[in-house]
Amino acid sequence: MKQKASLVDEFGDKSVDTDIDSQQHTQRERELQNWDEEQARGIAKEEGVELTDAHFEVIQRLRDYYLENGSVESGRELGDILDEAFSDQGGRQYLRRLFPHGPVTQGMRFAGLPVPAHSEDEGFGTAR
Repeated sequence: MKQKASLVDEFGDKSVDTDIDSQQHTQRERELQNWDEEQARGIAKEEGVELTDAHFEVIQRLRDYYLENGSVESGRELGDILDEAFSDQGGRQYLRRLFPHGPVTQGMRFAGLPVPAHSEDEGFGTAR
């Protein structure tokens, strides 16, 4: 007796990713592909900063966070995350030495990422 082939066997896997989180992650991956270190160096040079390995460690952390979580609600939230992540090196003080105009605002620009809302608006406080 001949077995019927399953629809997947017969027509191939034509499944569509319906998981919203997965779709958003994929979109963020595509967005991140349009950046390279030379772009970051160019932006930093315009702002008077020469990027070092320490800068790129922070930039990569920002890019990894964005890939996994997307944009944050506020710059303060991201500043707190960075402060904790780099607490062994001195936290906010260390990050301020690397990014004089703020690890969130300047770091996100260098990383080719959208700066969180109200990060640069003095009326709402600043995450610099």
